[in-house]
Amino acid sequence: MALQKFCLALDLIDDPQLMAEYKLHHQQVSPAIIASIKEAGITVMDMYCIGNRMFMIIEATADFSFEKKSALDAANETVQVWETLMWKFQQALPWAAPGEKWMLMEKFFELP
Repeated sequence: MALQKFCLALDLIDDPQLMAEYKLHHQQVSPAIIASIKEAGITVMDMYCIGNRMFMIIEATADFSFEKKSALDAANETVQVWETLMWKFQQALPWAAPGEKWMLMEKFFELP
């Protein structure tokens, strides 16, 4: 089955203590959150940072969609608690719509 790849970006609040706490939370993600990610069709999720700018690379099954993931997340109380907690550390990119968190990045080059 062909995989899809997505790259997303988000900023953290520019506070070293909050950024360290955010990273610590991601070293202790609950099995329920991991299960919800996989249930949506995500097979790989890698997160990177430089300063307070975060990048996430996702590989997902051919039937994955962000709409499907959003619907699953909205129906999952554990995910909602996690997302509320994460907003303590996150801030939207300057060009994000109100309430928009992770923003899909445009792929504009691929090594031939």
